[in-house]
Amino acid sequence: MKKTLLIITLLISSFGAFAQKNTSLSYIEQFKDNAIAIMHETGIPASIILGIAMHESGCGNSAIAQNLNNQFGVKGGGGAVFYKHKKKVHSAYKKYDSILDSFDDFARIITQRQQLGRLASDLTLCDYEKWVKSIQRSGYASSKKWGSQVLAIIRKYQLNELDQTPDDKPQMAQNNSTNP
Repeated sequence: MKKTLLIITLLISSFGAFAQKNTSLSYIEQFKDNAIAIMHETGIPASIILGIAMHESGCGNSAIAQNLNNQFGVKGGGGAVFYKHKKKVHSAYKKYDSILDSFDDFARIITQRQQLGRLASDLTLCDYEKWVKSIQRSGYASSKKWGSQVLAIIRKYQLNELDQTPDDKPQMAQNNSTNP
């Protein structure tokens, strides 16, 4: 009997842990409006914001995303500390009060860093490939595969469709009966 209860408890807890994981689609749904708002404020395409966040945070499931609200792999911030499996972990990654603070800081980094600050004025919202390549060249990530991995996410989930401004989206047919 005890063995059965133990097995049932373990199964329930593992289903609970599984249910808490973000999927790519749930992550996009949760943060697309925030990414679009940042795009309109800063000129950084929403596809870039979401694609990098999904890649760097494992759709919000990585340890730094879960424990530090850091969705972009931003380093710094004075050595954040969190606990993993009851062990104290000292992290080189920056800790944020909220996930949205992480998104805002990413936008600040992209628009204010010397190597990146001109991207919004040099590139259009439709140039997501050039954005990724330019961000990679700036030293944002050290992996040589980083850019192709981010581009693969953008393409797989068609995140570039979020980069259209309201004027770019197809308009519904207007009723001509009201026009003289």
